[in-house]
Amino acid sequence: MSDHDDIITEDFFPEDGAEASQPASPPVAIDGKTVWRVKIMYSSATEFCEQPAGIEVKIGDMVVVPTRYGNELGRVLGRETDSAEITGELRSIVRVATQPDLLKVEENDTREDRAFEVCREKIEARGLSMKLVSAHYILDEQKILFFFTAENRVDFRELVKDLVTVFKTRIELRQIGVRDEARVVGGLGICGRALCCNAVTDRLRPVSIKMAKEQNLTLNSMKISGPCGRLLCCLSYEFDVYKEARQALPGMGTRVHYDGEEFKVTDMNVLARRLRFQGESGRVLDVGFDSLSRNPQTQAWELHVRAGGEGDK
Repeated sequence: MSDHDDIITEDFFPEDGAEASQPASPPVAIDGKTVWRVKIMYSSATEFCEQPAGIEVKIGDMVVVPTRYGNELGRVLGRETDSAEITGELRSIVRVATQPDLLKVEENDTREDRAFEVCREKIEARGLSMKLVSAHYILDEQKILFFFTAENRVDFRELVKDLVTVFKTRIELRQIGVRDEARVVGGLGICGRALCCNAVTDRLRPVSIKMAKEQNLTLNSMKISGPCGRLLCCLSYEFDVYKEARQALPGMGTRVHYDGEEFKVTDMNVLARRLRFQGESGRVLDVGFDSLSRNPQTQAWELHVRAGGEGDK
């Protein structure tokens, strides 16, 4: 048995991409083969897979596909229509999952519970500074993967020997980051819905504080951070919508003359498509985006709201 893998960087799922539904446009063909997005069930990562001759699949099918760790069970999300989206190695579907495959995965789920408890006990016994995240049995191999988080590099060689003694099989330990931990384990976000990284998107995109500012969110870290302690994933994939909408609107604090008074932008709700203006007298206007335009000659913003009408407070 060979020595086991060293520490992996935080984004340890290299084959990622966005979930896709059945597109109306023709699928991409590489060497005459259709390419599918397949979501790996245990990790929420995506594999881009060719459909070999003799294998027929459709959206929603459970299939067995190769990953960097071994063959795994995945769900077909849809056809890939843009070759530029394909990242990582293009793999090939091994087979449509059979009943024995599904039964083995169910059996492995039970075995993983025991493996997790045993590994956690061994970690505590050796006093290692690491947090065990999950244990996973590879579908077509005699191998158990243990994922953990730690602030520093951990020498887990003796731990591996302990686990081999108990399970009599190949053992691999992988260090992951806190975002990957949330992605594997899942849970609920502050919105009350399933974590985006686990249930919505299969790509860990970079997130910055600028994205929160662009969406006019409070910069309270408790409100814009997920259970992992990092900025919310949804800030990233909603950012483009806000950025595009704001490009056609005045910025915060922009001053506009209306009805003999100067108003300035004090609030903006992109999703509701509304702007709030406050005048020097304290008068407030809450108007829709359609009530605002830019004068083509002076390039000044103009309001088109009837006094005492929509949004006049």
